[in-house]
Amino acid sequence: MATVDNGVAIKLRGNPDHPYSRGELCPKVNNFLDRVYHPDRIHHPLVRTGRKGEGKFRQATWDEALGVVAYRVKSIVAEHGGEAIYPWWDAGTQGAVQMSSLDRRFFANLGASQLTGSVCGATARAGLATTYGSGLSADPTDVRFAKFVVLWATNTRLTNRHLWPFVEEARRNGAQVVVIDPIKTITAGSADWHIQPLPGTDVALMLATAHILIRDDLVDRDYVGTYANGFDDYAAHVAAWTPARAASTCGLEAEEIERFAHAYGTIKPAFIRTLIGAEHHEQGAMFFRALATLPVLTGGWRQRGGGLSRSVGSWFDGQINDSVFSVPSPTRSLSMNHLGRNLSDPAIGIHALFVWNGNPLVTIPNADLIRQGLEREDLFTVVSEQFLTDTARYADVIFPATTELEQLDVIPAWGHLYLGWNEPAIAPVGEAVPNTELWRRLAKAMGMTDPEFALDDEALVSKVLVDTNVDLLRKQGWLRLDLPDELLPYSEGQFATRDGRADLFSDPVPHYQAAIEGPGGELAREFPLVLLTPKNQTRFLNSSYAAHHAEKEPGPYFEIDAGDANARGIVDGDQVRVWNDRGELYLTAKISARLRPGVSAIPFGWTVQAAHANALTNDTLTDWGGGVAYFDTLVEVAKAG
Repeated sequence: MATVDNGVAIKLRGNPDHPYSRGELCPKVNNFLDRVYHPDRIHHPLVRTGRKGEGKFRQATWDEALGVVAYRVKSIVAEHGGEAIYPWWDAGTQGAVQMSSLDRRFFANLGASQLTGSVCGATARAGLATTYGSGLSADPTDVRFAKFVVLWATNTRLTNRHLWPFVEEARRNGAQVVVIDPIKTITAGSADWHIQPLPGTDVALMLATAHILIRDDLVDRDYVGTYANGFDDYAAHVAAWTPARAASTCGLEAEEIERFAHAYGTIKPAFIRTLIGAEHHEQGAMFFRALATLPVLTGGWRQRGGGLSRSVGSWFDGQINDSVFSVPSPTRSLSMNHLGRNLSDPAIGIHALFVWNGNPLVTIPNADLIRQGLEREDLFTVVSEQFLTDTARYADVIFPATTELEQLDVIPAWGHLYLGWNEPAIAPVGEAVPNTELWRRLAKAMGMTDPEFALDDEALVSKVLVDTNVDLLRKQGWLRLDLPDELLPYSEGQFATRDGRADLFSDPVPHYQAAIEGPGGELAREFPLVLLTPKNQTRFLNSSYAAHHAEKEPGPYFEIDAGDANARGIVDGDQVRVWNDRGELYLTAKISARLRPGVSAIPFGWTVQAAHANALTNDTLTDWGGGVAYFDTLVEVAKAG
């Protein structure tokens, strides 16, 4: 909620009537008005005057900037074909129409390459769907009804802090809170019990848990027999995953695995909460495939406060239909996570890049390869942005973008079941425009006359909403999705598989095995430390906020276990060189008690100029869902100099 005085936003606060946020803002947007009115904000179109990456631009009129883009794009299409155009976007602007709508028709008209893959979410959804047939899971707020809460690979207090009061409510009502995470996060430090497996070994822990549940007859045989397929084959497979074997793989004690499995199998309701961190492994989808089997085995889905919860985005599909903007196209698909590879490979032949809603030079792995691609003088790059980000510095033309305070949209959520209305509170700053208006202007400059480009934002919002009381949504600011108050999606089966039964087993051996191997092999001898890139900062959890809050946070730095540091002659505060086969960084060493031996960390979010972790991270795609394996990264470190 914004307070506006004479057209200027002077205060921003949460809506105290919202059932989920309850008036609290996320820390990263507590000072959002500083961003809206920051002196470095881009107010006008810019055209490059210096070398690529130098960050030198001159102000241009909209007509001039649009004319430059139209001329260059038409020339590229004429010479190289439409597939030489590469659109790249992410979720820097989140909303049903401003994130992606009219852009789809614009690029379809050009015959451009299509963007595929996902930084976050799609891998988790694909893994869950392999067991359940869809990505649907429990209402996260139902954690308050649980007696045994498992926060698996999620730093809830930091990255999902609005859910934490619901976790605390469960604890006040007698629940035990367990965190499973390779790092002792602030959430782990607040838990009743922290289980700290080695990175990438979670599936082994899950299979051992299933082994114990079956061995000790803690399975809900009625639920499994009625609503699941493949139990006998699954049981035969997990029989080999004894607590001792999993303990060796995970770096845990067998007794701790026994204790966890018995607690999970006997304390009811038991609620598992996870998010997207675990999907960032080469076998990331298998994490969710295996995790989804556990509440099926115990019949946890029968009770409110039981089951499994991840992102709730799949529930919004019933009221948000953004497929209305899709345009069938026969052109090729290029992964968003292989931006560096795609720009650097002459055989792929990219000659124009459009970037909006993101800063890929910071957020996508193998960043040095991305930078090399962006430096190409023959690559025409167009960026829509609010600030001169690391990526925008390589643009040929920059268009000024509005913030959420200056544009109309309807906002689905990933953490709760409420649809939000985003009414513009102020007029756009300078000559900034929403994404939808950018595509209208570019379409006109390119001579495109499709009727969709004549629709205003209210019409686009109406087009995307399904069976929604728009007037009430606009008046109140939020509406709960049209779902039962007591949301029990699988209490009586009703899985979205072909026969409505959960799939416990379908040729899992190669997948389960691969999922527990983790990064290693020959490369591990040269680079023996696993590198994790967690979100540690309270004021910025992504690169969009780093430029204005980084000075308030300690870092960037390289976290290392004391034993690993001693073996290399490193003490706290030393300048160190961290490197692998992708790149190198120079950082300050921070001896950490949060990590296990063999595990290191660089917090994510800082800019290229400060040094950012994606110069080192792995850009191998995940097993399913088109995600990327950031956390399967290996490095070595030594004192600098």
